[in-house]
Order: sequence, then structure tokens, then C-alpha cells
Amino acid sequence: MTKPRTTGPKPWISLSGIGVFAVLLLAVAPLVLTDHWLNNLGKYCCWAIAAVGIGLAWGRGGMLVMGQGVFFALGAYSMAMHLTLETAGDRIPGFMVLYDPLAPLPMFWEPFRSAGFTLLAIVLLPVVMAGILGYALFKRRVKGAYFAILTQALAVALATLISSTIRETGGDTGLSDFKYFFGFVLNDPANKVMVFLIAAGLLIVCLLAVWQLYRSRFGELLVATRDAEERVRFLGYDPANVKLVAFVVSALMASIAGAMFVPIVGIITPAEIGAAASILMIAGVAFGGRASLFGPALGAMAVGWGQSSLGSTWPEGWTYILGLLFIVVILFLPNGLSSLPSRFPGRTRPKPDVPPTPAIAAAELEEVRA
Repeated sequence: MTKPRTTGPKPWISLSGIGVFAVLLLAVAPLVLTDHWLNNLGKYCCWAIAAVGIGLAWGRGGMLVMGQGVFFALGAYSMAMHLTLETAGDRIPGFMVLYDPLAPLPMFWEPFRSAGFTLLAIVLLPVVMAGILGYALFKRRVKGAYFAILTQALAVALATLISSTIRETGGDTGLSDFKYFFGFVLNDPANKVMVFLIAAGLLIVCLLAVWQLYRSRFGELLVATRDAEERVRFLGYDPANVKLVAFVVSALMASIAGAMFVPIVGIITPAEIGAAASILMIAGVAFGGRASLFGPALGAMAVGWGQSSLGSTWPEGWTYILGLLFIVVILFLPNGLSSLPSRFPGRTRPKPDVPPTPAIAAAELEEVRA
């Protein structure tokens, strides 16, 4: 019996990398960064959480998920509605009073007064929606460009819907002016550090979860499904179920990212969840290296830093810089910046994450099944 081929770095190397990353985020960053940059780093961590999920679905599963803004919005608006009600207390939120002082609170807002319901919504809403959507698409074998276009169309539709419901969601203005976070005053510097640590900790948890999935039998099956879907089906597995699990996990991570984005940034608008935002998430993953463990997270953080720093001082030039970077990466580093170390002279090239042929993928799958 042939021994399965190992891909990528050894497990303990990746685990050690996660440990170093955790120390830098959880211990070093709060000590050396100012409040402003720590808040920005927290925002980058939120984008990195969504990027880790995209790396699982796209890098390992071959599903170009261009509508992650939908699931980002589910988590973000669930959290924003709770924080808005927590700030308003027994009163109607201020933006609703501006349009109709006598209007009652919409019925779908009322459950979000509960912290427990809000947390359940952040987890269950993306899981249920991604499960229904993924089942409908994957069972009909929708993939490739059609899958990407459909998911992006959903992001555009949701952003348009929110923009048109000004009285219920704030419209283009969005939801903002949050004063409390589950009872903690958001303006307190100590509480801001706490929120950052929660976001950074969730990023580490997501990296650990994906690391475990990559080295599990499911990870091998996901790669085989990406490269030899018909062979996987002939071996008795349903590729739709395999892709569905990866898609749901990716959606859950995007929702968690959106939920933490709200208290860190202090506002959520349709601009943060539409097609442009979804494409920016994909861009960060491609820039860092979609098939690697750390590439999507680091790429998303790098693109986020560029958008916040260069985009604010030179908004027109930042667009050109971003475009130039991706042209260079596509031409010279198609696997992203994570493949850069293998190009140094004298360094042994690691075995590629992508099996070279469907036959090899099928052979690995047969070994996994045995």
C-alpha cells in the first residue's frame, strides 16, 4: 500500500508558526502599539478571519466565493443591532426617531436585545443560509464562474436591500454611535484592548481550526474534490457534501469577522458588505497565497493596512498601487507571497500543495478511504 504524500510544511512547523503569531498579537502588540494602531490591527484581524475561511473554500476547495460580504453582513448587522439597542436602552434607536418618532421598533429587532440571541444569530444565521445556498448550488453541480457570479450577485442584492431600508437598517448611513459592548463601555481604553484581544484570539482559533482541517482526512478529501471531482464521485463520496462543509465553515468565519468588526470600527454600512468589499477580501487572499495556511490572513492584513494608510492619504493612487501589486503577483508569484521563500537560491522547493494530476489525487483518496 502506498504511503500518502504529505503536502506543505510539517505539522509542527505550522503549529509553531501559529504560536509565534499568537504571542505577537496577544502579548507584544498591546504593549508596543498606540491605541490608534491597536484599533487598526484589530480591524485587520477581522478581515484576516474572513480571509482564513476564504482560503479554506477557495484555496483548498476550489470555490471562488466572491460573496462573502453576505455572511460578513449577517454577523455585522446582528452585532450592530444589539449594540444599538444596548445604547438606546428602553428608547427607540435615534435614526428611527428621525424618520418617524411614533413608529414602534420593528419586530425583527426585538430579539436582538438579548445578548444570547445575538451570539446565536451570529453563529446560526450564516450556517443555515450557507447550508441552504450551498446545498442548492452544489447538488446541481454549479461551480466555476457561475458559482462566483451567483455569490457576488447575492452580495450586491443584500447591499442594495439594506441601502433601501433606511428606517429599519439606517440605509447608506448605516448603524453607528455604539457606546456599550455587552455591558462594557467602548470608549474605555482598557475595554478597547479587550475587544482587540477577543478579535485576535478568534483569529488564532480560526487558524488552529483550519490547520486541523488541512491535516485531517477531510482536508485530503477536499483537495481531491478540487482536483478530481468525478473520480471522488466514482469512489463513493458525494463532492457536494464535501464542498458544502467547507463553504459553511467559510461563511461562519466571515460572520464572526463581521461581528467583531462592528465594535472595533464603530460603524457598519452597505459599503462594507457589497461587491467591492467581497472582492477586496478575495484580493487579500490571492495576494498572500490562497493555498497556504498563513497566506490568506497575512495577505488580508497587508491589503487592509494599505487601504487604511495609503488609501486615506492618497485614495486615487492607492487603487493604482493595488492594481500594480496584483499584476506583479500574478505574473511572477501566481501562488501569492507565501510561495516567495521557495524561490530563494539554495532552498529546497517544498512539495506543492496542489496535486499535479487527478490520478494522484484519486490515489490519495483511495488511501484515505482505506
